[in-house]
Amino acid sequence: MNTSQPTERLQAIAAEAFSALRNTRQVPPFSGRPAALSIEDAYRITPLVRQMYEAEGAEVVGRKIGFTNRTIWPQYGVYAPVWGYVFDRSARELDALEALPLKPFSEPRIEPEIMFGLGASPSAEMDEQALSGCIEWTALGFEIVQSIFPGWKFEASDTIAANGVHGALLIGPRHPFAPRAAEWRRTLATFEIELSCNGHVIDRGAAENVLGGPLTALRHLVGLLASDPVNPKLAAGEIVTTGTLTKAMPIAPGETWTATPKGIGLDAVRLRFV
Repeated sequence: MNTSQPTERLQAIAAEAFSALRNTRQVPPFSGRPAALSIEDAYRITPLVRQMYEAEGAEVVGRKIGFTNRTIWPQYGVYAPVWGYVFDRSARELDALEALPLKPFSEPRIEPEIMFGLGASPSAEMDEQALSGCIEWTALGFEIVQSIFPGWKFEASDTIAANGVHGALLIGPRHPFAPRAAEWRRTLATFEIELSCNGHVIDRGAAENVLGGPLTALRHLVGLLASDPVNPKLAAGEIVTTGTLTKAMPIAPGETWTATPKGIGLDAVRLRFV
């Protein structure tokens, strides 16, 4: 891993991004400033933002992959996946959550996603079958994403600097992977999903939207991290959420959202906002 020190400019961007994330504040995109922000430099900011969370007592529990849904790339102008960290303070079990306050988030949106719990550390040489052997459990849940950039206008490097636009991870019932590994591998590539708000269907999605399937998205992240000189590879015990299966939909207090899968043995999940 590259241990060279980041520049003062990257440290300043990290501090600004962290402050905006922690204080529900929006800032102009870093990419639009006189010294543009490259993807490479944005991933050098990622460990700095992580250190700032950890200095407050937060612990990393996993990663989120963003922009794996190819159907939404033109909407945001981001044409490749990115990733960010999930912390213990942002991850919750849906069964233990009565409602989620939206006040801490900037322009929040909801995403139904497939999540994996890793029982072993994967490597870039693995195909999807071998990679699935590293998965301890799978679940359907929601990620709440947010934009510290007004109007969700940004470039890919901005989203990386902003910790992958992660807000919260709400995890549904977990299902052991190994006893049904062949079934999971098949259905994770073919299932469909409905996303509803207050009982009305808002959008429909499918596994194939996420780079062809959540396992493919996980493999993509493993490959990204294999060539990353400053950020660590995935480790056993991490949670990975693989990207939205539908459009990311704006949310508001008083709404109740439900994601209902079809063609896979996962539970429907429900979340109310206040």
